[in-house]
Amino acid sequence: MIRVALTGGIATGKSYCLSRFGALGVPVIDADLLAREAVAPGSSGLRSVVERFGAHLLQSDGTLDRPALGAIVFSDPVARTALEAIIHPEVRRRIREWFVQLPRGMPVAIADIPLLFETGQEHDFDRVIVAACEPGEQLRRLMLRDRLSAEDARKRLGAQWPIEEKVARADFVIRTDGTHDETDAAIRNVYAALTTR
Repeated sequence: MIRVALTGGIATGKSYCLSRFGALGVPVIDADLLAREAVAPGSSGLRSVVERFGAHLLQSDGTLDRPALGAIVFSDPVARTALEAIIHPEVRRRIREWFVQLPRGMPVAIADIPLLFETGQEHDFDRVIVAACEPGEQLRRLMLRDRLSAEDARKRLGAQWPIEEKVARADFVIRTDGTHDETDAAIRNVYAALTTR
C-alpha cells in the first residue's frame, strides 16, 4: 500500500480534495478531525490545554472555545508550540494506527495533514500531494470562511510555510484555483498515477 500525505495551506482546498479521493474509494483520514477529537470533553488533551492556557477557554457545555484559543496561539508562537506539543503526538499515533488497521490489499490510502512539512512528517509517507492556490485567493477564502479580518487571516497564514515551498517539495500538486471540474480532473489524474503500477 502506498501511504500518501495530502497537505497544503489553510484554505487551499485540502478538505475538498480529500472528499473527492474518498469518493473514488480511497481510504482517507483527516488530521484536523483527529485534532478536534484530541481535545474533546473528557479527554486528557482537553485537560492539558486547560492546564496550560486556562479554564476560561472552557465553554458552558464543557467544550473548548476554539476561536478564543486560536486568537491566542496565532498571536504567540510560544503558545502555538505548546498547543502543538499537546495535540500532535496523539494525532500522529492515531494516524499510524489507522494505516496499520486498513485491510490488506488496499493500493493507496491518504492522510490529510495540514502541517506535514512544518512538523517534519513528510518522511513518514511514500508520496506527498499538495493542494495549492494563489496566495491572494488563499487569503480571500480564509477571510470569508472563518470571518477573519485581513490582519488575523495573515497571522494564520504566517504560522504555516508559504504554499510555494510546499509545492516545491510535493510529488503531486493539485491546483484548486479553477473550477471544481478542473480540480476533479487533476484529482483523477493523481489517483490514476498512484494506482497504476
